[in-house]
Amino acid sequence: VFTSSKGTNVGLLKISSFSQETPNQVRTSLQEFKNNEQTNIAALVLDLRGNAGGYMPAGVDVAKLFLPPKTRIISEVDRTQRATIYVSDGVGSETTLPLYLLVDERTASASEIVTAALQDNGRATILGSKTFGKGRIQNVQPLSEGGIAVTRAKYITPKGNDIHGVGITPNLALESCKSMDSAAVCLTNVI
Repeated sequence: VFTSSKGTNVGLLKISSFSQETPNQVRTSLQEFKNNEQTNIAALVLDLRGNAGGYMPAGVDVAKLFLPPKTRIISEVDRTQRATIYVSDGVGSETTLPLYLLVDERTASASEIVTAALQDNGRATILGSKTFGKGRIQNVQPLSEGGIAVTRAKYITPKGNDIHGVGITPNLALESCKSMDSAAVCLTNVI
C-alpha cells in the first residue's frame, strides 16, 4: 500500500510472472486489503511491468478476479479455427475499486491476457507503454538437446483483436516511467 501524490491510499500488487499459485496469491492479497481498515484503500494497481507471462490459465484466472460474472476474458482459437471462450465466473471478484494496470514493452503473453480483458471490458485503465504482443499459446516439446516451442493456438481479445506482433496500447502513455521506477513514482499526478 502506498499513498499517491494526490493523497489516495493505493493497494499495489506486483506480479512478476504467472504460475499456478498466482491467482490464489492475488485473491489472498485482495482479501488482506479489504480486511485492513487502517489502509482503507481507494484504488488498486496491478504492476505487470517486465512480466513475460508464464502459465496461461493463471492469467485467465487473475482476470476473473476483477470482472463481473459472464464477462468474456479471451478466446483461444486453435489451428482448425475452433474457439474456446473463457468467461468470468464472478467468484471472489473485486469489481468496485478503481483499477489501474502498469505495463511496458516486456509485458507479454499471460500478462497481456489480463491487460486485454480488463481494458476491453472497461474495468481498468492501462498505463505505461505498449506491451510486447505475444498472442500465441505454445507448448514446449523436449528434444534430445533442448526443446522446441510448438504454437497450439492464438488468443483473441474480448473486442476481437489479435495482438500478436502488435501489442496493447495503454489508455495513458507514461513516457517518464522507467522499469526501475516504483509504481508510486510512475503514478505521480495520475491517481
